[in-house]
Amino acid sequence: MIENYNLFLLVLGVAFLLGTFFPIFFKQWPISLPMLQVSFGVFMGYWWLSLPFLDPIENGLVIEKLTELVVLVSLVGAGIKLDTPLKWPLWRPTLRLLLITMPIGIFLMGALGYYAFGLSLGAAILLGAALAPTDPVLASSIQVGPPNTGNEDTTRFTLTSEAGLNDGLAFPFVYLAIKIAEAASQGQGISAALLFNWFTHDVLWKIIVGVLVGIFVGKLVAKLVFSDMARETTLSQGYTVIALTLLAYGFAELAHSYGFIAVFIAAFAFRRSECDHDYHKALHDFAEQSEGLLMSLVLVVFGIVIGQAMVSGLELTWRVYIVSLVFLLLIRPIGGMIALRGLNLHRSEKYAISALGIRGLGTLYYLSYALNQGFFDKSDALKLWIVCIIVILISIFIHGVSAPKLLKLTPKPKS
Repeated sequence: MIENYNLFLLVLGVAFLLGTFFPIFFKQWPISLPMLQVSFGVFMGYWWLSLPFLDPIENGLVIEKLTELVVLVSLVGAGIKLDTPLKWPLWRPTLRLLLITMPIGIFLMGALGYYAFGLSLGAAILLGAALAPTDPVLASSIQVGPPNTGNEDTTRFTLTSEAGLNDGLAFPFVYLAIKIAEAASQGQGISAALLFNWFTHDVLWKIIVGVLVGIFVGKLVAKLVFSDMARETTLSQGYTVIALTLLAYGFAELAHSYGFIAVFIAAFAFRRSECDHDYHKALHDFAEQSEGLLMSLVLVVFGIVIGQAMVSGLELTWRVYIVSLVFLLLIRPIGGMIALRGLNLHRSEKYAISALGIRGLGTLYYLSYALNQGFFDKSDALKLWIVCIIVILISIFIHGVSAPKLLKLTPKPKS
C-alpha cells in the first residue's frame, strides 16, 4: 500500500475537488455527493489494478478507528444543530423511533440473517444491530440546518435527533451479539446470568452513565466557553468542538459507558446554553466541514473496496439483494409507520421520517468493532461484510435520489 501512497493522495484530491464543485455542476442532477464519491471510488477500485486488495476483514482495526472518528464528529455536529428544546411532545416521534422502530429492525433483520444466510445466532443479532440505526453521517443532508436559522421542521428534527441517539442505543445489541458469540466459542449456550449481566451492565449502566457524562461535560464546557473571562476574546471553534467530543467520549469510555451517547448529549447540553449565541453556528460550521472531509475519505475507500470486489469476480446470490431491498423498502418504513401511528403528524411527514432511515458509516463501525473482538467465525464475518456493504450501497443511491423529493412534500417549518 505504501508504494501507492502518493497516487492515493492524488485520488483523494480529485474526490475532494468533486466535493468543492458539486453544488455548481450537479445542482440540477438527482444525485447526492455520497453517490458521486462512492461511484468515483468504485471506478478507481475497478481500474487501479496495482493497488493491493483492501480486505475489510484483514483491515478491521483501521476501519473501526477511522469510522469511529467520522461518527464522533457527526454526532457532535448533530447535537449542536438542534434548536428544539427538550420537551416531551416535541421529542415523542424520536423516542418512538428509538424504542419501537429500531428493535423491530434489529429483530427482523436478525431473523433474515439467520434463516436466509445461515448466520449463527450471535452473527444474526450483530447484523440487525449494525443495520438498524439511522446513520448520522450520510443522513446529514436530510438533517436540520445550522443553529438559529429556523430550518427545523418536524421531519428534519426527528431524523437528526434519531440519528444522534440511536448510534449509542444500538450498542447494547452489539454487545449482546458479542456475548452470545463468545459463549458459543466456549461451547456454552445463552444463560440467565449472561442475559442479566447484559441487561444490568450493557443496557442500564452504560446508557445511564453515558447520558450523565454527556450532560456534565456539555454543561461544564459551556460554562467555561460562555464565562465572563472568555467573552473578552474570540475562542477557536475548532478547539472547542474537538475538546467537547474527546472529553465526553473519553470520560464515558473510562466509566465503561457509551461514548457515542455521551458525545451527542454533551453537544446538545452545550447547545442549550446561551441558545441564541452566534458561537453555536461557528461550532456547527467547523463540525460540518470536518465531517464532510472525513466522510469523503471513507466513501472513496468504501467505493474502492467495492470496485476491487467486482474485479475479483465475487459473485453475490439473489438473497443478498432481496434481503437488502426488503430491509430498506419494507422493514424500516413499516417499522417507522408503526412507531409514528397516532401522533399528530401529517401523513407526508410520517412517510418521509419512516422511509429515510439511511444506512451508512456507523454500520461499518459496529461491524468492525464486533468482529475485532475475535469471537465470530470467518465465514460469518464474510457474510456480514457482504450484506452490510450491499445495504449501505443501495441505501446511498435509493435515499440519495428519493430524499429531496420526499422532503419537498413535508410541511415547511413555521417562521
